[in-house]
Amino acid sequence: MMGRLREDVPAVGPDAHAFWLRSPGRGEIRPAALRDPGPDEVLVRTVCSGVSRGTETLVFRGAVPPDQHEAMRAPFQEGDFPGPVKYGYLSVGTVERGPPGLRGRTVFCLYPHQSAYVVPAGAVTVVPEGVPATRAVLAGTVETAVNALWDAAPLIGDRVAVVGAGMVGCCAARLLNAFPATQVTLVDVDGGRAEVAAALGVDFALPDDAHGDRDLVVHASATSAGLRRSLDLLAPESTVIDLSWYGDEEVRLPLGGAFHSGRLAIRSSQVGTVSPARAGRRTAAERMALALELLRDPAFDALLTGQSRFRELPDVMARLAAGRLPGLCQTITYEEE
Repeated sequence: MMGRLREDVPAVGPDAHAFWLRSPGRGEIRPAALRDPGPDEVLVRTVCSGVSRGTETLVFRGAVPPDQHEAMRAPFQEGDFPGPVKYGYLSVGTVERGPPGLRGRTVFCLYPHQSAYVVPAGAVTVVPEGVPATRAVLAGTVETAVNALWDAAPLIGDRVAVVGAGMVGCCAARLLNAFPATQVTLVDVDGGRAEVAAALGVDFALPDDAHGDRDLVVHASATSAGLRRSLDLLAPESTVIDLSWYGDEEVRLPLGGAFHSGRLAIRSSQVGTVSPARAGRRTAAERMALALELLRDPAFDALLTGQSRFRELPDVMARLAAGRLPGLCQTITYEEE
């Protein structure tokens, strides 16, 4: 249903619409009022957005712990957890109004699922020529993987396992595969992910079949079992880089045995701040620009496994959260109302 803009807000073209989590497990499309962009702002008309399957389904289920409500806020979030809340951060669109250098350009923005929006010009990053808009929605995920590799500092010839073949794990595996002589194995309980691993140019193994004695393990399964297996795969005095966000799930680990005798380590990595290894020399904007440059690689298209229309998003999110819609990145397209 078309909504009307509030009369006290200057309109720019047709109504915009946004996806909101009304309450845990219940999403809806709402009209969104747009204001005129200021001199240092842009009006972006959305082409497509991506669902960050792990984080967004946790948000949809209302599983953000109360003590993490502030830490887990998205850059342009409206409302508060557990809801009503407008959440998301993988948006690609075209600049309709703004500074001359940006007008007409395709840009990425860490914005929720909305058909059009006004943001500061500095909040958007130009998508490089040759990177399709649908692939560009992965920029936020590739950025997470870039930060993880800055944290992990892999070396030439390392034997690496990436446990968890979701969006983040697959992006990390592809980037790790660029290191010379590195052996990268993607590990997942879903044997169907072997096809994705092949497209990314890395090996695949089920958890029980994965080889140990790894110099580095990147964990991205968001499960206790995955983290336990990650520790099992480590060589002595090596580290698990944990990219998983567990929400309100309790994680249980057996820290007797090899954890102490092998001097193993678990180190968290998250994208909210630039890795300490690069914080003095790289900004978040530079990190995002790097992620988009890396997306010139067509191998990342293997992660784009589903597509839905914006008006279908309430049902799509419910199916994703319930595990009824398989795949990796679900791309959302925005047709004219």
